[in-house]
Amino acid sequence: MADPDFLSGTNAHYLEMMAARFAADPMSVPEDWQAYFRAQGEGAVARPSWERQDWPIESNGELTSALTSDWPDEAVVADKIKARSPGASQAEIRAATLDSIRALMMIRAYRIRGHLAADLDPLRLEKRGPWPELDPAIYGFGPEDMDREIFIDHVMGLETATPRQMLEILRRTYCGTFAIEFMHISNPEQKSWVQQRIEGKDKEIHFTPEGRKAILRKLIETESFEKFLHKRYPGTKRFGIDGGESLVPAMEQIIKRGGALGVKEMVLGMPHRGRLNVLTAVMGKPYHQVFNEFAGGHSWGADDYASGDVKYHLGASSDRSF
Repeated sequence: MADPDFLSGTNAHYLEMMAARFAADPMSVPEDWQAYFRAQGEGAVARPSWERQDWPIESNGELTSALTSDWPDEAVVADKIKARSPGASQAEIRAATLDSIRALMMIRAYRIRGHLAADLDPLRLEKRGPWPELDPAIYGFGPEDMDREIFIDHVMGLETATPRQMLEILRRTYCGTFAIEFMHISNPEQKSWVQQRIEGKDKEIHFTPEGRKAILRKLIETESFEKFLHKRYPGTKRFGIDGGESLVPAMEQIIKRGGALGVKEMVLGMPHRGRLNVLTAVMGKPYHQVFNEFAGGHSWGADDYASGDVKYHLGASSDRSF
């Protein structure tokens, strides 16, 4: 431990893992690591302020089974319905069980195939559908069943829901203008993270009018800058952000939200493509300095952030305040 060479960047992930294990249970790491972390003091294993205490979730819990094909069998569902409805007849329990199984099948169909019905054609040029597997009638839910309560065992965060409520959540989540497909992910924790974030009551994305205007303003700013560079400096190597303009408002939100969660510093590394727009629209590098570099002037940042790169793709540093 006297040799500090092990504190290299290549070992960063391993060191973080050992530090996290030590913070959770000092006896879970070898004695030499215990001695090292104790010698460093409490600051060496401080947990980030944004860390969730309820993560990772149980990999074989109810939530994960709802994301996979590992549905509970009919007997398990029947037992839960029987416990919720004491005194119900065998025929009533049987009917309620079939409703639950069919509802779960419909939910799973939307998770797997719902993105095919996503509203991604604003000009309505593409012929859409049909998608029989997304039709509630396939699962036995007709117009007369739309407002009937069905036990779904906290799938989508609801113990019971009507087919109408289920379809409202499913279509909003998987068939809107923002399409999501995640059932191909093999890691159950990653699946659960996505599902918790997007699916359920009151999980829809909301923007205030001011927020929408702020996003639009950044998109216009980003696209206009690229168009200007293309017209003013034709043929100059610039690696435009064309097609990826949403990166800029996304970075704005990451910085703003990160700051609200206690982040004090961010270090961003990225390829050439889109870097000019990130430097100006996100990091606040003045446009006139970029134009000066295009004209052959001194590259702002060359003294402090040079790395032998293309002159106008050098780094920058700034303070952002929201």
